[in-house]
Amino acid sequence: MEQFPVTKIGFEKLSAEFEDLKKVQRPRVIEDIAVAREHGDLKENAEYHAAREQQSFIEGRIQTLEAVLGRAKIIDPTTLSGDVVKFGATVTIVNEETDEEFTYQIVGDYDADMDNGLISLSTPLAKALIGKAEGDSVGVRTPKGKIDYEILNVAFK
Repeated sequence: MEQFPVTKIGFEKLSAEFEDLKKVQRPRVIEDIAVAREHGDLKENAEYHAAREQQSFIEGRIQTLEAVLGRAKIIDPTTLSGDVVKFGATVTIVNEETDEEFTYQIVGDYDADMDNGLISLSTPLAKALIGKAEGDSVGVRTPKGKIDYEILNVAFK
């Protein structure tokens, strides 16, 4: 089985979701199905069909999370160091054309949260940054065309 990297925080979030689905959501939807069955004819019972659909989603997500958690390799970025960009690095870059600065932490696919500056290891930007060091320039192809960035800082926090 192939392992994939995830931060400790990301692993804890996935574990919490898994526990919530198993201990809270699953029992709730089973109860919803039981209540909906009491309303009679199942063919035209919208509550029943909605609850069954929700149950299907929950069971699928539980299976996915079980597989993910079993293959996750927890990496704590605070234990890493160096000036080369790798998983867990917090990287400050500047758009060479507009001088706009951005700071991102490179995390696993299941940790990613662009709104909070967490970009997935599999994004084009992260792929371009991996293996580079402070002062290096990288070009990233985007839907709007190629954008060149300079790496200002690499840190592990």
